[in-house]
Amino acid sequence: MKFGIIMMYRNPPQWYRPIEDVYTDFLELAVMAEELGIDHLWTSEHHFHEDGWSPSQLPILAAIAARTSRIRIGTFVLLLPFHNPIRVAEDAATVDIISGGRLDLAVGPGSDPNDYTTFGVPMPQRRPRMHEGLEIIRKCFSEEEFSFKGKYWSFEKVRMTPKPVQHPLPLWVAAMFPKALEEAGRNGYHLASAPAAPLQKLYDEALRSAGYDPANFQRAGLHIGHLASTHEKAWDEIEPHLQWHMKIHFRAMAAAENTNLRMGSDLAVPPLGTLRKTGIGPYGPVYVGTPDEVIQMLERELKSSPMTQIVFSLDSPGMATRHMRTSLELFAKEVMPHFRSW
Repeated sequence: MKFGIIMMYRNPPQWYRPIEDVYTDFLELAVMAEELGIDHLWTSEHHFHEDGWSPSQLPILAAIAARTSRIRIGTFVLLLPFHNPIRVAEDAATVDIISGGRLDLAVGPGSDPNDYTTFGVPMPQRRPRMHEGLEIIRKCFSEEEFSFKGKYWSFEKVRMTPKPVQHPLPLWVAAMFPKALEEAGRNGYHLASAPAAPLQKLYDEALRSAGYDPANFQRAGLHIGHLASTHEKAWDEIEPHLQWHMKIHFRAMAAAENTNLRMGSDLAVPPLGTLRKTGIGPYGPVYVGTPDEVIQMLERELKSSPMTQIVFSLDSPGMATRHMRTSLELFAKEVMPHFRSW
């Protein structure tokens, strides 16, 4: 089992600090994560949020790469429909070079209708655009020169230089539903997700049908949570910040365009004091409590949703940095050792 942390670089108005201080603290947390033996550090992408949720991941990852030497770094996930795929390939190759070959490029289609409206991209095109963009990125990395004519992009005689250090550079896709999982497997991408085992069988079957060995592919499951010395302390430290995260996420999920993604989910955010009783966060169960409690929750999940990497949230929006540091240390020193041999 590998272990990752994800940092979202958010600065909500009610806990506002100078944004340069937020970024400085998070870069220091990245260095701390490497020192504690974390395997992978991921970032995320959103746009136009009042909390400044990081819209530009690759510059952040370049800064992390320059301050670290071992930990792998990656995007979880880059919203590819909003980007020119050649520019993504160029920037990703540059970060891979700076890091000495430590970058993973994970992409997703995005789910916020406001993003699609602002960028002028029709939302029904999100997954086809993503896969077409990935095809171009793969060609940029692997071919000396190519031309491409697709539905959304056309290029003539592309000679992308320099190439990444890694051959191949790992490409991942966020996928949770049957069609998306089959697409990811058919095209040979790692999974920036860890759905239930029956759904993963669809992915494995698609990999095999395309000539790939599923044993060579990674599945990383995202976990929103927080650790502290006691159950109540953990919830006291995270609850208002978790509530903020849920409000922002549920606002996007409430859009008519996301009916299929909601799967009947209740988008009502419980009030403070009640939220901790539900154990539910923005994307499902949250992993909040003591190290022993979080270990038990992860054990239960792994029985039904196998994965090769546990990705744990580090920075609930607006949380004090000292609480993030404590949570990170508890995760690395008490949770990780329990699962290393899994």
